[in-house]
Amino acid sequence: MPDTLPPRPVIRQLDESAINRIAAGEVVERPASAVKELVENALDAGARRISVDYVDGGKTLIRVTDDGCGMGPDDLPLALTRHATSKIDGSDLLAIHTFGFRGEALPSLGAVGRLSITSRCEGGAGAVIAVAGGRAEAVRPAPARNGTVVELRDLFFATPARLKFLRSDRAEAQAIADAIRRLAMAEPTVGFTLTDAGSARVIFRTDPEPGDFFDALAGRLGRILGPDFVTNALPVDIARDDLRLSGYAALPTYSRGSGTQQFLFVNGRPVLDRMLTGALRAAYMDVLSRDRHAAAVLGITCDPQLVDVNVHPAKTEVRFRDPAAARALIVSGLRQVLAGAGHRASSTVGTETLEAFTPEPPRVYQMDRPSQPVLTRSTAWQAPLGFAEAPSARVEEAVAADETLPLGAARGQVHGNYIIAQTARGMVIVDQHAAHERLVYERLKTQRDAAGVAAQALLIPDIVELSPPDAAQLLDMAEDLARLGLTVEAFGPGAVAVRETPAILGRVDAAALLRDILDELAEGDSTTLQARMDAILSRMACHGSVRSGRQMRAEEMNALLREMEATPRSGQCNHGRPTYVELALHDIERLFGRR
Repeated sequence: MPDTLPPRPVIRQLDESAINRIAAGEVVERPASAVKELVENALDAGARRISVDYVDGGKTLIRVTDDGCGMGPDDLPLALTRHATSKIDGSDLLAIHTFGFRGEALPSLGAVGRLSITSRCEGGAGAVIAVAGGRAEAVRPAPARNGTVVELRDLFFATPARLKFLRSDRAEAQAIADAIRRLAMAEPTVGFTLTDAGSARVIFRTDPEPGDFFDALAGRLGRILGPDFVTNALPVDIARDDLRLSGYAALPTYSRGSGTQQFLFVNGRPVLDRMLTGALRAAYMDVLSRDRHAAAVLGITCDPQLVDVNVHPAKTEVRFRDPAAARALIVSGLRQVLAGAGHRASSTVGTETLEAFTPEPPRVYQMDRPSQPVLTRSTAWQAPLGFAEAPSARVEEAVAADETLPLGAARGQVHGNYIIAQTARGMVIVDQHAAHERLVYERLKTQRDAAGVAAQALLIPDIVELSPPDAAQLLDMAEDLARLGLTVEAFGPGAVAVRETPAILGRVDAAALLRDILDELAEGDSTTLQARMDAILSRMACHGSVRSGRQMRAEEMNALLREMEATPRSGQCNHGRPTYVELALHDIERLFGRR
């Protein structure tokens, strides 16, 4: 083989067209990315109404029309020049008060598609400029209203390889709709219209919302997420140091199977930030099981100097100067709001219960209808009253209890687990085990935070046989467990002696309790000691709560209802399930045809 070196690579300057196509690969991932950039430009221009039209999922046409401040003929060529922008002067890249600031979107779109911009500013003349594949035409006069119309045709025609990575028209259209809804939540006082121009079908439309921030946001969320979200959401408005958290967070019993109803904003900008999402999950960790997700629309507002939005090409991630402060604001703020909701549970629980009570009418065919003689003989053979199977229910004699209280007065117990209470508005059904489990859990946390959980010494220690690794894990945490009222000591290889248990639990099965704690340590995803201790207390509470099947006297049932009313977060158990269901009297009357 000849001993020759490969030619040395030569550094060369790329032309402007190639640079713009590379930038487009970062900024414009799909049609929804283009829509997001163009709508953000319209919002930065002060638009009060924005219309978006698309064809074929945005692959063939995207048109964004706004009534913002517009541009003059001299501004249009500059708008298509990279890093030309009216939003910053370049002296301070942290002083950003707008959605856009890089000046990359329009030249990038013009490099990969056929772009035209028609614009007119107040008191000026209308003008249009067009660019295709990076080649711009001269500015021409054009009739136009105040504002701007940006039309993008044949996206990625100049880079056809990118088309192979796009999804179906339907999937791309859905992504566009999701982007518009996020921006509509960020700007509730701006009207948005989204239309599939190919079928002339309006996909989404919302007018500017009136009122203050919370009224406008509630109205907007009701139109996007539905009235159930607004009904079951708590307003959030908490300020700490230089950060402010505002928006709406849903009750734990309104949880979802995925995180599709979690929307986070920083200074009005929609973000998909793992740190913020993790903080939201941590805030609900105490009231939701691991397979459920909170529903929330929350925004953090702060001085732009405290957050860097220039850390992601699509600006969907941010970096706080003090990320611990932002996380603490979300976690502690939301926990405070949820605790303030008291015993309140989601209204959808009662609706779902009523739907379960309403059976579908069976189909009855003429051949299946019994004749009158058959009905007469059937009636004669029916069992007389008193010989039917005894129901699994127990009615208590009325005791002094105020039905005007939120959870009313206990009237009975059914199936050894459900308390029936009468209220001024209807009735309440309480799951006694789930409710008492939450009450015990809250008591344990209160004791722990005050002076440690009160412990009761066992006359004879319980010896629990475990595997050597499990025993070692418990003994490593012996000091932390002692603060929770559980004292364990080594008792030979693979065994521990339980000398004290939390007094609030009464008599407990020590072996079952230790195994539950080990399960929590193995399965739990808690990273902080506080969260791990809370999870262990939750397991303990299950052992000390009223068991299913236990008969309760009227005084006990009413005492449970009163304690629920006074205890934060008692509307859901430790796993996020509702502890009670409320049925309004008019809904019950409707079930029986009285309304």
